[in-house]
Amino acid sequence: MNSQTVSHSDLKSSSAELVRAAIRSGSYQGHTAGLAAGKLQCNLAILPEEFALDFLRFCQRNPKPCPVVGIGDTGNPKLTTLGNDIDICRDVSKYRIFCDGVLGSEVTDISDIWTDDLVSVALGCSFTFENALLRNDIPVRHIEAGRNVPMYRTNVDLTPAGPFAGQMVVTMRPIPEGQVAQAKAISGKFPQAHGSPIAVGDPAQIGIADLSKPDWGDAVEVKAGEVPVYWACGVTPQNVLLDARLPICITHSPGHMLISDIAEDAETTILPRNKINKEN
Repeated sequence: MNSQTVSHSDLKSSSAELVRAAIRSGSYQGHTAGLAAGKLQCNLAILPEEFALDFLRFCQRNPKPCPVVGIGDTGNPKLTTLGNDIDICRDVSKYRIFCDGVLGSEVTDISDIWTDDLVSVALGCSFTFENALLRNDIPVRHIEAGRNVPMYRTNVDLTPAGPFAGQMVVTMRPIPEGQVAQAKAISGKFPQAHGSPIAVGDPAQIGIADLSKPDWGDAVEVKAGEVPVYWACGVTPQNVLLDARLPICITHSPGHMLISDIAEDAETTILPRNKINKEN
């Protein structure tokens, strides 16, 4: 591991390739919100092949929280459809390893536990459309504060498939009341990154008791004149995987995303290789 560390601010203007290089070397182990502007960020689920088809059925039935953007070949840690040199074992700043639904550890490298029956599934992340919000002068509070996005469990039921079922997880961003419609329209152009919000306003309508106590990430202030807006979140499939109690599954740690070489405004759901911007 590289003993020289870099900060989030050091990487703020770096390319996707350079951010991944810092992560791969161990120089950076933090969250990826606000990094590699213009590139698609991805949630990650790695599971044994015998469960992969049911998991993909689950994602197809629940596209808002589970927009599939890449699928690896069985046993291959490369995700060539998402980047020219992506190593799924080393290019995420923090992984979670679960056995029988129980968190065993959080690590920065999974090379030593990778096996030939594992399949990687990459899912779009709402960090992607945040860049578009910022370009349109819509504030993104957790980026302003240098924090991870707040994430919450909800009571919104999902459509099951095989052993996979559960409730949706959402992210929340306070949006000025006069810009909510614009934020909806902008994020709606990114179906590969959860698309438009699922709810606006009172958190109780989707089963959230207290916005100051997120289940993951960091709490942010909702200021006067702002409205809490909720988007489907890629932590959803993590919860579903855990509830299924698979013998092993590996995910990213919330907020620690895989950064791809795909342009954030790519239009397709499963993205072909010719969408990769090789210039980064």
